[in-house]
Order: sequence, then C-alpha cells, then structure tokens
Amino acid sequence: MFKKIKPTVLIAHDLLASYVQPGAVAVDATVGNGHDTLFLAQLVGQAGRVYGFDIQEEAVKKTAELLAQNGFTDTVRLFQAGHENLLDYVTEPVDAIVFNLGYLPGGDRNIVTGADSTTKAVRDGLALLKPGGIASLIVYTGHPGGPEEKEALEAFMQTLNKNEFCAARLDFLNRKNAPYLIIIEKSLV
Repeated sequence: MFKKIKPTVLIAHDLLASYVQPGAVAVDATVGNGHDTLFLAQLVGQAGRVYGFDIQEEAVKKTAELLAQNGFTDTVRLFQAGHENLLDYVTEPVDAIVFNLGYLPGGDRNIVTGADSTTKAVRDGLALLKPGGIASLIVYTGHPGGPEEKEALEAFMQTLNKNEFCAARLDFLNRKNAPYLIIIEKSLV
C-alpha cells in the first residue's frame, strides 16, 4: 500500500465524498457485494436516497443484508435489473452515479457487464445527472469482454459535449490489466 496513491475504488470514493452531501440522490448501477451501495447510503444519509441495480439475485441479496446490518434499508431501493434499464426505475435527477464494471467478486465470472448495456446505462445515467453532479466508473479489462467494454466506453466519452461534461481517466501505467477510473462531472450551467 502506498501513502497517497490509493486503490482505484478508494480514489473514486474520495471524489464521490467531495460531491455527495446528506439528502442527495445517488445510483449504484452495479451493486455487486454492496460496498459502493453502502458507501453512497452513508453519504446521502437517512434524508437521501440510493437506487441500486444488479442482474444477479445473489448480488441484490448480499447488498440488502449489508444495508440491513448498517441501518440503511429505508435509504436504498434495490432492483434486480440490468443497469441499462435504470430509466425504468429512476425518474428523478441524481447527484451521483457509480459503476463498478466487470463481474461480481466471488461470483460467476461468466456473468459480466458488457459494452452495449454499459454504454447505454452511462448515457442514460448522464441524462439524469444534475448540474454539478458526478459519475464514477471503475473499468476492468482483464476478463472476456473487458477490452471491448473499455473501447466502447472510451469512444462514447469522446462524443460528450465538452461544454456540458468533463470526462477524465486515471490509469496505473505500471500495472497490467489494473482497473482504472473514469470520472465525469456535469457542468453547473
């Protein structure tokens, strides 16, 4: 472990914590084992709301258990649905949206996020993002379909209007197949 340069997920959490305030609305587009969902629930507090999505029943169940253990069952609404369907469930503007792509840690590595569904979910999530809001994507490339998802996301990011969105990438240059962070901020105007 290094003193200042943290793992990608913790860098994303630091950035999210600087944007998301109590009472905010956030989306965890890939709940996985629930750690990002719980983190967002802690940021928004009891007055806020978090929407969480995952296609796997196991992920939704684990996340619900983690939230219950930490007193956030009323703060988070969980859906066993793909993130590409988030507009079917979320209609209000959001302050933050989080994606942790790839597969469920400890789960079936054959069930992964994909280029088309993720790009659609990011596009839809950005449409929901409030001015001054933030989107965080942890991108993994070391699994089948990962490189294609990376290419599709980066191609989409290049189409974003530079006056409306600022999209940046933080990558580790000396770590092969390490996850990297894409952060997108929506303009205040």
